[in-house]
Amino acid sequence: MRTPDQAYRTASAALAQILAGRRVVVTGGAGFIGSHLCQRLLEVGAQVVAVDDLSTGRLGNLFAVTDHPCFTFLGQDVCLPLGVSGPVDAVFHLASPASPRDYGRLPIPTLMTGAVGTQHALELARSRNALFVLASTSEVYGDPTQHPQREGYWGNVNPVGPRSVYDEAKRFAEALTTAYQTEHGVDATIVRIFNTYGPRMRVDDGRAVPTFLHQARSGRSLTVTGDGSQTRSLCYVSDTVEGLLAACGRGDGAPINLGNPHESTMIELAERIQSLCGSTAPIEFIDRPTDDPKRRCPDITRARHLLGWEPHVDLDTGLALTLDELGHPRPELTGTGGDGQ
Repeated sequence: MRTPDQAYRTASAALAQILAGRRVVVTGGAGFIGSHLCQRLLEVGAQVVAVDDLSTGRLGNLFAVTDHPCFTFLGQDVCLPLGVSGPVDAVFHLASPASPRDYGRLPIPTLMTGAVGTQHALELARSRNALFVLASTSEVYGDPTQHPQREGYWGNVNPVGPRSVYDEAKRFAEALTTAYQTEHGVDATIVRIFNTYGPRMRVDDGRAVPTFLHQARSGRSLTVTGDGSQTRSLCYVSDTVEGLLAACGRGDGAPINLGNPHESTMIELAERIQSLCGSTAPIEFIDRPTDDPKRRCPDITRARHLLGWEPHVDLDTGLALTLDELGHPRPELTGTGGDGQ
């Protein structure tokens, strides 16, 4: 597989033709994926407005772009009308708590972001005749009975379970985006993002990759839930960002999966990270969370055909790059803490 830099260079010319000189709004721009998206948009020549209330992400995630002349940060909650003046050519709506730990402590804000926040982002796109990309999630499939998951699968979601606030927020956001497509003619694309990892993930957000890396690096036991046989399909953040950009204005109105179709069990992931870190700490098995999906793997046929997209960064390369950041923490900027994926 190619490195992130090689994958980026391959796509740069095409992206520059589409986005160079365009003004793009990214909600959740200080979040994990959102900050990488802002950086990539600036690299291809776009003007970027990042909107974030700093509830789960960090201004430090934007350390690479904060002084860029084409970058603007707007600190606000997307549940309020978006105060973006001037022209807007595209809106990427990523705002939402995205880890179980975050949406577990912010259940109502998560639901409101999926509903009211999505409406405000869609209204901005409608009023400026802008392209719209909704960052939805593989969580809309719940604990799937279909494998791998195709976009036509309606899912197996517990609407009142502990994960429901995130699952249902994103399902509603998809329905609202579809309504804006049909009622207002908004040029919108829905992408369902599968498990993404990479630099700028918070070590305390509860997701497997940063948790295992932090534990292994600090010599602590790696805590694997259940028996570790549950699977995830892990996509490096640069690949996810390229998929988001490829989806801008190029969808057919129906959702598109973005993810890596190569599965790993959680025990395999833990052992891989142990080896990478040279850790001799044991693996400890703990209780598996309620409604935790047993298998998660995307069918990316539509992304390949519609967008010409597929992931290029292999897991070992991506984990090494993520681990490297843990050893070289970025500087924090003035601020509290982002609303976004």
